[in-house]
Amino acid sequence: MIGVVVPAHDEEALIGRCIAALAVAARHPGLLGEAIEIVVVLDACSDATRAVAESLGATCIDVQARNVGIARAAGASALIARGARWLAFTDADSAVAPDWLACQLESRADAVCGVVCVDDWGDFGADARARYAARYVDADGHRHIHGASLGVSAAAYLRAGGFPPLRSSEDVELVRRLRGQGATIRWTNSVRVSTSARRVARAPDGFAAHLRRVEQRALPP
Repeated sequence: MIGVVVPAHDEEALIGRCIAALAVAARHPGLLGEAIEIVVVLDACSDATRAVAESLGATCIDVQARNVGIARAAGASALIARGARWLAFTDADSAVAPDWLACQLESRADAVCGVVCVDDWGDFGADARARYAARYVDADGHRHIHGASLGVSAAAYLRAGGFPPLRSSEDVELVRRLRGQGATIRWTNSVRVSTSARRVARAPDGFAAHLRRVEQRALPP
């Protein structure tokens, strides 16, 4: 079984798109009919995220942490207990490509780091977009680490000790741990996710914070 973990804090507006894209990826013929289970980890949610997620077939579990590292780890633990051999991670404001899961498994690696693209820049200006594009490597061999586009075998995940309880950069720390364990990691742009450029961050130093820093560097003095 392949498990997918989606941490969510009050994501009723976006979780439906996320799960719909995962459902398409779960039907990819390259998966040869293997079972896929999607777990949404409701982290201190007070809105209708659960209702939307469950209506689309996802399993929901609850944590009260406001901590993405804890949320991802809780989802991973639940899926490993249910027999998952591979764990894939994305975010509630993201939509995976139809071959997102299939490409991860085709890598034959212990872990896969994919890429993200912004599908709606909102009110970010052209200078900020250009600066982001100039610095982002959308190619095989990149060294980006995104919790929104990450996969790892359950065995390698356990050897590395799983996600640390960090509010940001939990994905970076997991990959560091994997490398320390000698895991084989594939850095590829064939594993793709579209994500939002929202300004209201869920993680204090996550992707939204990165985009704000890019914007500030792009603004004239």
